[in-house]
Formats: sequence, C-alpha cells, structure tokens
Amino acid sequence: MNKLLTEFIGTFFLVLTIGCTVIGTAGTGVIPPLAIAAVLMVMVYAGGHVSGAHYNPAVTVGVMVRGRCTPADAIGYIIAQCAGAFAAALVVGFFKAGVAVTPVEIDTTKALIAEFLFTFALVYVVLNVATAKGTANNSFYGLAIGSTVMAGAFAVGGISGGAFNPAVALGITLMGLSSLANIWVFLVANVAAGIAAALVFKTVNPQDV
Repeated sequence: MNKLLTEFIGTFFLVLTIGCTVIGTAGTGVIPPLAIAAVLMVMVYAGGHVSGAHYNPAVTVGVMVRGRCTPADAIGYIIAQCAGAFAAALVVGFFKAGVAVTPVEIDTTKALIAEFLFTFALVYVVLNVATAKGTANNSFYGLAIGSTVMAGAFAVGGISGGAFNPAVALGITLMGLSSLANIWVFLVANVAAGIAAALVFKTVNPQDV
C-alpha cells in the first residue's frame, strides 16, 4: 500500500503541475517545462526509496519487462498512477474553473514518432540510472529523469503535447488539453517505447539481466 500511495502522490503532483502551468497561461516558453521537470525530479527523490518512483505506466511497463517488477505489482502501480492523474485533473478543474481550454492539434504520424522517441529516452534513462548495477546508490537519478522530460518537452512539446506518459495523457485529456480521439496515440507510442527501452537496456547491459 505504501508503494501505491507513493505512486499516486507523485503522479498527482506531476499532472497537477502540468495543468496549473499550462491552463490559463500562454502555455509556452520555459516555465511549464521547467516546472514539470522540477516537480518530477523532487517527487522521484521523495519516492524513489519507497516505490521506485515510476509515476508513469510506460516506465512501469519498462521496469516489468526489464525484470524488476512483477505483472501483479505493475497493474497496481498503473491503477495508482491513473488515479493520481484523475484526481489531479479534478483539482486543476477546480483551480481553473471558467478558464477556456483549447485541445492541442497534432499530426498523428509526427506525434506518434515524437512520443515514442522521448518516452524511449525517458524509460531508457530511468532503467540505467535507477535500476542498473553500475549506477546503484547514485545521487543524480532524479535530476537525470527530470532533465529528460524537460528536454523532451522543449524538443517536441509543440508536436505531440509532450506527454511521454499514459497517465499524463489521461490527465491532459480530462483537462481538455488533448482530444479524447487522440489518447490512443499516447497509449500506443508510450507503451511501445517502454517495452523497446527495456529490451535495448537488456541488450546493452547483459550483466544486469
């Protein structure tokens, strides 16, 4: 239960920060990516010793394929993450009541590729800095993970919306930042990238398998 609560809390604050920094603001520039990366970083440091601080179903899938999470635990994590995103969307709706929200328009093919690439980068970084023997007990894992999300937001946020996370995709859909018709793009690209990153990790790090 402690692990699930940790996953809920971390995902909640991640999605809450996304909604609060994007809705009712210009939604562009440096502030949203910096704030999102910062909250992810601190929540990873806060919860890493409890649950592993996934806060992302794609990361959970990657960790499961890598062999550090059972399917049963993965299901619990994903439910907790989605619940956190749902709760955050409700709070953002309360905070931003009456503020007009326009769903981002995306090119499906470009968005699929963008989401796959940077979700791959995110899960690959997580696996290498938080689960590999060679980086065990390091102090930089939270900074590395948060920085990857920030880089992705700056690089392709304007192309796909920069979710890199199915729970975030759920949250931004509930908040009206993304169309329900587009949620499959995030789910497919993010989960596929998580699996691919785990397979590449196992190939590059055979001593950790």
